[in-house]
Amino acid sequence: MLTLASKLKRDDGLKGSRTAAASADSTRRVSVRDKLLVKEVAELEANLPCTCKVHFPDPNKLHCFQLTVTPDEGYYQGGRFQFETEVPDAYNMVPPKVKCLTRIWHPNITETGEICLSLLREHSIDGTGWAPTRTLKDLLNFDDPLNIEAAEHHLRDKEDFRNKVDDYIKRYAR
Repeated sequence: MLTLASKLKRDDGLKGSRTAAASADSTRRVSVRDKLLVKEVAELEANLPCTCKVHFPDPNKLHCFQLTVTPDEGYYQGGRFQFETEVPDAYNMVPPKVKCLTRIWHPNITETGEICLSLLREHSIDGTGWAPTRTLKDLLNFDDPLNIEAAEHHLRDKEDFRNKVDDYIKRYAR
C-alpha cells in the first residue's frame, strides 16, 4: 500500500525533469482509479471498526483486497468472514466487485458468495446504486435482501434461523 503512494509522490517529483519524465513515461502513468484508491484506502482503514481488517495480498495493487469481518455481536458473533473486493479500471464510474469467500447463511448473501447490496449496482431503481461520489467507505453498510430462502427462514422462525447460522459458522467460518 505504501509502495503505490510512494510511487505517486516520486512520480510527482519527476515531473520537473523533462528527460526523466520522457524516459519513465510508460511506467509513470498512474490510473485515476489508483490515485483515488490511495486516498480512499487510507480513509477506509481509518474508519474500519475493530471487528474488521483489510488485507492487500499485493501492496502494489490497491484495487484487489480482502476484508475479514469477525462480528462481536448478533447472529454472526464468533464467525470469521472473508470478503474479496476488486475495484475495476473504470472506478469510480462503476462500483467495486465484492464477493463473500466464506459460506454463510444470510439473507443478503447467496451460499456461493454473491452479495446483494444496492450500492454495488451501477443502476438501481431506488436511486441508492453506485454513483461517482461514493467511496469504498460506503461499502460498510449491508442492508439488501438476496437470499430469499434465508430471509423467509428468518421471518418464519428466528430461533431455527439462528441455529442454522451457528451451524454454518461452525462448519465454514472458523
